[in-house]
Amino acid sequence: MSTHRMQGLRRLVGNTPLLAIEYRWRGRTRTVYAKCEQLNLTGSIKDRMALHLLDEATRSGRLLPGSTIVEASSGNTGISFAAIGRAFGHPVRIFMPDWMSRERTDLIASFGATIVPVSRDEGGFLGCIARAEAMAKEDPGVFLPSQFSNEANPLAHEKTTGREIVEQLSAAGIRLSAFTAGVGTGGTVMGVGRALRAHDRSVLIHPVEPAESPTMSTGYKIGRHRIQGISDEFIPPVIHFDELDDILPVNDGDAILMAQKLARELGLGVGISSGANMAAAVTLQNRLGDTAPIATVFPDSNKKYLSTDLLREEPVRRGYLSADVEFTGFTAIHRVCAICLDDTAVETGR
Repeated sequence: MSTHRMQGLRRLVGNTPLLAIEYRWRGRTRTVYAKCEQLNLTGSIKDRMALHLLDEATRSGRLLPGSTIVEASSGNTGISFAAIGRAFGHPVRIFMPDWMSRERTDLIASFGATIVPVSRDEGGFLGCIARAEAMAKEDPGVFLPSQFSNEANPLAHEKTTGREIVEQLSAAGIRLSAFTAGVGTGGTVMGVGRALRAHDRSVLIHPVEPAESPTMSTGYKIGRHRIQGISDEFIPPVIHFDELDDILPVNDGDAILMAQKLARELGLGVGISSGANMAAAVTLQNRLGDTAPIATVFPDSNKKYLSTDLLREEPVRRGYLSADVEFTGFTAIHRVCAICLDDTAVETGR
């Protein structure tokens, strides 16, 4: 891949603003800090992992010219590999559960990638992974990123997302108390957690999962939920619980309501997992105090959820945090443009 094209990609991925989300909780004023990841190339945080992983694989010689990139994905990762894989000059095939939103499949197809839908009867998400792995074993021309077990995944967030949060909060004179994020592959919470704790060992790192499907808490798949992109039926190998604090459960209905409120009260159109992360951040401030600085990520926008319950009326149930949240405003902490956060950026002239 040309240095010129790689330089262009690096300027379109990462280095996102950190939003200081201001809200009132039962009359008390609070602030949560959230990375605005919808500003990445394809509109999600997964661009960071896809770019880092494909770049690393190309440099090491594991991804050869003409190889087909094959991966299992519930949506955003598939979109990222479809776009960035094509930018690298590779054909892309994505195995995806057939109950994901129509917008996700359409976006993957728009980049010229092949989509293979897998039903629950065919194994669901685990079936997607099994079929991707089988294809890689049968065809030497296939490159399998293995996002759930590849340590390049959390490393991407340790080198970029986490370091950006450290630099942005440090510039604002803020000492972080905790970070929380939903677990899909586990790359975000592990990588960001390592970067934050390298800076301050006292920072708490809390993974988030749907209350309706507590896979991490139980150790096996249970129930169904509506927070697309997290809790994909198993515990990813990159998750190391000895590096994490307790798991925070969030009801999918509460996540939907929180995302709706962010859009309707602040004009921030975010996805359902962003609502879940915001709800988890509120939980932590209930626990740690109104002034405790909590950071999270808003992984993507609402554009991939237009055919889902995000655009339908959601009933408010007893115990939902969103019922007591009133968003009042937000400010953006500048992008970290003046420093090089990516070790390879020096070579590309970023």
